[in-house]
This record gives sequence, structure tokens and C-alpha cells, in this order.
Amino acid sequence: MTLADRWLLPEGVDEALPKQAAKIEHLRRTLLDLHKSWGYQLVIPPLLEYLDSLLTGAGSDLEIETFKVIDQLSGRLMGIRADFTSQVARIDAHCLKSESVQRLSYCGSVLRTMPDGLDGTRGPIQLGAELYGHGGVESDIEVLSLMLQTLSAAGLSDLVLDLGHVDIVNGVLSACDIEQDTESKLIELYKTKDLPELDRYVDSLSLPKEQKQWLTGLPRLCGGKEVLMQANNLFAGIADTVLDALSLLQKLSDVLSLRYPNVGLHFDLSDLVSYSYHTGVVFAAYVPGHGNAIARGGRYNNIGQVFGRSRPATGFSTDVKALVALSDVVVIQPKTVLSPVCSSEEQWQKINSLRAQGYRVVEALDELCSEKADFTLDFVDSAWQLMPIQK
Repeated sequence: MTLADRWLLPEGVDEALPKQAAKIEHLRRTLLDLHKSWGYQLVIPPLLEYLDSLLTGAGSDLEIETFKVIDQLSGRLMGIRADFTSQVARIDAHCLKSESVQRLSYCGSVLRTMPDGLDGTRGPIQLGAELYGHGGVESDIEVLSLMLQTLSAAGLSDLVLDLGHVDIVNGVLSACDIEQDTESKLIELYKTKDLPELDRYVDSLSLPKEQKQWLTGLPRLCGGKEVLMQANNLFAGIADTVLDALSLLQKLSDVLSLRYPNVGLHFDLSDLVSYSYHTGVVFAAYVPGHGNAIARGGRYNNIGQVFGRSRPATGFSTDVKALVALSDVVVIQPKTVLSPVCSSEEQWQKINSLRAQGYRVVEALDELCSEKADFTLDFVDSAWQLMPIQK
């Protein structure tokens, strides 16, 4: 390793310099204040936990994304969080123990073994909200609405919301009564959207014609609101779980269209991109020109069971750094005052008074001070006074 290479950051790891950091912090405060106004309470889980707690109920996909380290005190394996959801579920189930609806929000760094997408980072600043204790469509609507409000508050427009439901894929596969190996192959083809290969594979299976139509038609149910009508026609004789999921998506569509008429609605009924712990509606938000989802969430009713309390739950998360990169966050800078190095009690009191009023007061520690200031602090007429700088 050369001397120059010592200053290189690992691939997928970045840092924020002053201007970018100011935007990130400004947006973080703005969004957490928004969540607070909706009744969500802030929690700050630890950066790392014992692995058997951190990954309990979270699924194999999060285990792959999680960095593991050895605790030098106990010798036990620990993980650095790659996602907040299981931590917040533990807090709801084990720490708060409320029987009523619980609304929690969070914001902090996560670390992942691999970047999220081609232009992703391994160190997002994840911000999100979780709602526990309510399993109806009303809480799905609330969380979806809060997610869209969050993205709007970040300055994003032309949003497209992608909606799906895990019971649709699970219900179709279950109705076909196929072997585990066959199901795994179909799931792989659904994930890759390889429709020609899917058609060939399904055609080779010994299944009734109707079931083959279900399996090949499912990944083609992708588009606008008309997809829900097409799905109801295709799955008319299938299990109630599939039809109930379609009904829920229709309710969500109706409400969101009224609340957010400028948000495009897209349905992908074979969506399997979400984390494996999801149990109901899943959703993701996109903006034009950006391939990765800018926010993602869904329902995950069983995740708290391993902590002793299986409560209905739904939530979403986004990356504050990605929001800043995609929007024009404006940070209003305070007026800057350039002061001589403090040398008296009177000057010290004046400096503290100015800072309390919102001024940014910088002491000139050398003659080459390069601070761009709006005022100087000068001793005039036996008192320290602000003097505007002529520009």
C-alpha cells in the first residue's frame, strides 16, 4: 500500500464534507420533526448487538448484509446493524411493552456488506417510521401517507409508488400445490422477470391449464390500476387470501389517489424484492432518472414474535443521504461575525450574546483568516459593536 492509498476509503463507503453535512443534518431534523408531528416517538437503538438478537426474525437476506465482529468482552458474535426494523421490533416487544398502538421513528447510520444497487452506498443514513399494534388497512394507509409526506418534505416530486402484496405470490404458489424445488425455481424466475424462460419452465410442469395460466400470468400483472381488475379476472377461482390482498390494494389505491393525485401508482403483483420478513402489502417509491427505490416498506406482522410479542406492524425507511443527493436542500446560513481573539470579559459576554441571537461568531486566530463574514466585531465608542462589512 502506497502512502497515497492510505487515505482512500473502502468501496461503497463515503463521507460528507461541511456543505453536504449541513444539508444532511438540516434534512434529518426537518424529517424527524415531521414524524413527531404525526405522533411518532424517536428511538435510538445501538449500532451493534449480539447477532442472535439482531437477526432474530429478520430473514437470511439481512444476515448476508450484516457485518459480524467478535465481542472482546464476552467472546460472543455481534453484528453491526444493516437495518433498523428488527431493533425497533425488539424495543416495542421487550422494552416498551405497550398494549396500545405504538408509533416509533428513528434515524442513524447502518452498515452493509454490499452496496445497494449499482450507485448505492454501504453506509446509508437510514430514517424511518414503524407502527405497531394495528393490523388494518388504516395503518397501512397512515404509513404510506407518512412516507409520501416525508419524500415531499425532502423536496422530491414526480414520485411513482410501486405497490404489491406478498400474499398474492404465496397464494398462487400454494394453490398450485407444487414441490419445494419447483416453487424455488419459480420464485427465482419471478425475481429476474425472465418471462420466456418462465413460460418454457411452466409448460414443462404437469399442472392443469388454469394453474399454468396463473403462474405465467402473475409476473405480467405489472402496470397501472387496470392491473387489479386483470388480476381479479385471472384469479377468480383461487384462494381467498389472494382475493383479499387484491381488495386491500384497491382500497390503498383509492385513498392514495385522493390524497396524492400527483403521485403515480404502479402495481407489481409478483414483487419479491422486499425483505423476507414482510407478510402483507409491500411498497417502494421511485423518482425519474434514479433506478433504485428512494424509500421502501411494508407490513411485517410476525417479526416481534421471537421477542415474546407477536404484534401487527408496518413501516418504511429511506436514506437521508440519497434524499439530499436527489433534491435541492436549502440550508439558510446564519450571519457570520468575525471577532478579534477574545481578551476581555466584556467581549466574551458580547460574543455569547450574539451566538444566543443566532449569529455565527468566529474568532480570527491568525491574520490570514479566510472566513467570509457579514460583520466584524469592533471596539467602538467604548463598547463592542457589530460593524457591517462592505461588499
